[in-house]
Amino acid sequence: MSERQPVRRPGGRSARVGAEVHQAVTDLISERGYGNFTVGEVAARAGVADSSIYRRWGNLESLLTDVLLTRLNAQSPMPDTGSLDGDLRTYAATVAREITGPDGLAVVRLAVALSNNGQQGMRAGDLLRAERMRQLQAMLDRARDRGERAPDAFGVLDHILAPMYIRVLFGMVPLTPDYVDGLVDRLLL
Repeated sequence: MSERQPVRRPGGRSARVGAEVHQAVTDLISERGYGNFTVGEVAARAGVADSSIYRRWGNLESLLTDVLLTRLNAQSPMPDTGSLDGDLRTYAATVAREITGPDGLAVVRLAVALSNNGQQGMRAGDLLRAERMRQLQAMLDRARDRGERAPDAFGVLDHILAPMYIRVLFGMVPLTPDYVDGLVDRLLL
């Protein structure tokens, strides 16, 4: 007789708990802002024990970083359309939709707040930015490999992302498709 191995279901309880904790964090940030809730409050909102959060994420800053990276990767993935122009337009439109969506401002504020909250927060913010820059650089490197002239990653930050984030942070929305396309046009000139 062969030993039966446990069947791992994709998703399952672990994925459900992770999603509930992530949603609890997003809701609390929207309601109270960064720094105005505890791991215990996240756990209560998600219906899990705080020990589960500490075991999986270690601390609040690690959890917040995971929420941001997971959300960015799921909702604003780096496109691969076959051209830099297409990639940048698709990416900019996706980011614009994400940051103007229901939880967009809360997520933007969280990203800013992480950088200004002690050593752990600074490390979390650095990790978030480094991962996003790595992904952005990979998109730009693909364009260069195809023989296209591509700006550096900071050019994309300065000319596409920063203007959109500033408009959202200061309530100067909507980010119309024409506005977003204009940002890409100016960068690619």
